[in-house]
Amino acid sequence: YGFDDGEDYPRPDRIRRHGIQLFRPLGLVGDSRWGLILTVVLYILFFAYSMTMETKAANKVSVYKRTENGQFVKNVVCSYWVAGRCNRNPCRFAHSESPPSQPKKSPHLASEDYRYGYRPNTIVRYPKYNGQKNAPVERAGSSGIIAQRAQQNVSECKGARTEVKSSEKTQQKLCKYWVTGNCVQGDNCKFLHSWFCGNGFSMLTRLEGHNKDVTGIALPPGSDKLFSGSKDKSVRVWDCNTGQCAGVVNLDGESQALITEGPWVFVGLPNVIKAWNIQSESEVTLNGPAGQVFTMVVGNDMLFAGTEDGSILVWKFSSETIYPELAASLKGHNSTVLSLVVGANRLYSGSIDRTIRMWDLDTLQCMQTLNGHTDVVTSVLCWDSFLLSGSLDNTIKVWAATESGNLKVVYEHNEESGILALCGINDAEAKPILISSCNDDIVRLHDLPSFAERGRIFAKRQVRTIQIGTGGLFFTGDGTGQLSVWKLLGEPSAGLHERSFSL
Repeated sequence: YGFDDGEDYPRPDRIRRHGIQLFRPLGLVGDSRWGLILTVVLYILFFAYSMTMETKAANKVSVYKRTENGQFVKNVVCSYWVAGRCNRNPCRFAHSESPPSQPKKSPHLASEDYRYGYRPNTIVRYPKYNGQKNAPVERAGSSGIIAQRAQQNVSECKGARTEVKSSEKTQQKLCKYWVTGNCVQGDNCKFLHSWFCGNGFSMLTRLEGHNKDVTGIALPPGSDKLFSGSKDKSVRVWDCNTGQCAGVVNLDGESQALITEGPWVFVGLPNVIKAWNIQSESEVTLNGPAGQVFTMVVGNDMLFAGTEDGSILVWKFSSETIYPELAASLKGHNSTVLSLVVGANRLYSGSIDRTIRMWDLDTLQCMQTLNGHTDVVTSVLCWDSFLLSGSLDNTIKVWAATESGNLKVVYEHNEESGILALCGINDAEAKPILISSCNDDIVRLHDLPSFAERGRIFAKRQVRTIQIGTGGLFFTGDGTGQLSVWKLLGEPSAGLHERSFSL
């Protein structure tokens, strides 16, 4: 009532006329004063309602709206304000030709970054200079000092920023898109773009050649050749001087174990062990295993081999032996033997049956069966006077001898996934480091005895073999067939091997 096309507010004379027509049937209007009173009341109600709706509309539709990234977008500018005739306050349209200047929000303070551990107090802000802005500005009496200090501050801030990003990214996981070469985030990616993180070690090179799991690595002392065995039914010989493959030995079956002792290199195959003497270039075949040979170790002039049927075969052997002789078969495990280690005149064996057995090297008798793991025992390792064992139950157990001579668990370290292999090495200060590979494709380095994590090595697939070299070198082989060469920093020169692998 009282609105014409194109008019925003009702006219009083129109309201009065329509109001009289509205209230006439009630018998309250005519030419009496009641018609005028009701007309005024109606006008007031309409005006109040109109102003209320205007206010709500102005509050609901602000002049500038926020977008998702916190920026402002401009609405329609009021045409009456442009003509200088707008008397509305507030007006639902913009009374400005440009949005108010807003401080630009740092991308590092976005809520998404909080989820990845970034905090405002860890961000170092510095100006970005382009083109001629890097050039020193000479002013009277300044002699370029201002420009030099500005440039120095920029460099320091960039360094500080790099350190902050590096320290935070060490806690992140490996970027799966970077591994496949498809990450488009670059330095802005929240995940790690490196095959390792931590201090005190570095990667020297990668050796490509195998196309299946690397299961054994051996570096004979005094030799310039590195040997690697794989499930691809081959043993590769690598030249340490060039880092190139110098030869390939094709096998009749998958290699699951490879070790070296003196001039001998032993390869564990299904139902047989192949042995090569790299000095005399002779080859020996050791028969006797029932099923696949998964692990081997030499100790007390004997060669021990853990087999698929749970037995441990023993050959009399020394570095001068021309032909090893089968001496015994140790029975006790009821499933496959996966790991063997010799220490303190004892042989320790880990098995799929979730037990560890301790054997006397003089009598070849089982002295104790260690029960403690709830899943497959994949690796055993002697360290000082302790025995360390890794299992698929996600634990590394530390065993120590009691007064009676039996072993018991004195410490248990929990990992994020199952343990596949354990290996030990000393750093430049003779401090022991435990290297453990896990089911999550990560190799972890821990200081002993604290088990403080020193760093991580990332692989494309599970690392099932770790081998120690000389001069701080160590090697890892993963499920893709890739063999990586690593070195602890601060170690003395390793001569030929270090010079070659650092190329």
